[in-house]
Parts: sequence; C-alpha cells; structure tokens
Amino acid sequence: MSVRVLLPTAFTKHTGGKKELDSSASNLSGLVADIEKTFPDLALHLKDETGHLRKFINVYVNDEDIRFLGNEKYEFKDGDEVMLIPSIAGGC
Repeated sequence: MSVRVLLPTAFTKHTGGKKELDSSASNLSGLVADIEKTFPDLALHLKDETGHLRKFINVYVNDEDIRFLGNEKYEFKDGDEVMLIPSIAGGC
C-alpha cells in the first residue's frame, strides 16, 4: 500500500526542497512517524512537545478534512493523496 504525501512550499525549507513523499503508513500517526524518519527537521514543526500533531496542522485526504473521516482512526487506502497544510494567520 502506498499513499502520496504533498507538502506545501512553507515546509520545503525543512525537506531539502522536496514537495512530496510516498509512505506505506496505514494511519496518521504512522505517517507522522515516516515523515520524522525521512525529514527529521520537519517533524519538529509538525509535532508538539507531547509527540502529537500540532493543532495548527490541517490534514486532508483526497481533498477531505481528516477530522471528518475519523481523524487519527482513519485508515489510509492505497493511492490516497494526503496534504499537510499549516494554518496561516495574520493581517490587520
């Protein structure tokens, strides 16, 4: 089984310029562990001090918010496309 992970430009400074990776993880926690192995610098920005995914990281599976699919209980399917998107705030 393989899922394709797409990373936004904001993360590429921690991935050596790579914008995607393939993972055989079956769920979100496994995916974060794969990312940590592949891109240790990026993991520092994805996980909080308790080791959980930071609240401001939005995860989409095939353009669906993972929170509506079961969040960490969602089991990836072969060919899923996963996007990790940081929330961005600012302005006046």
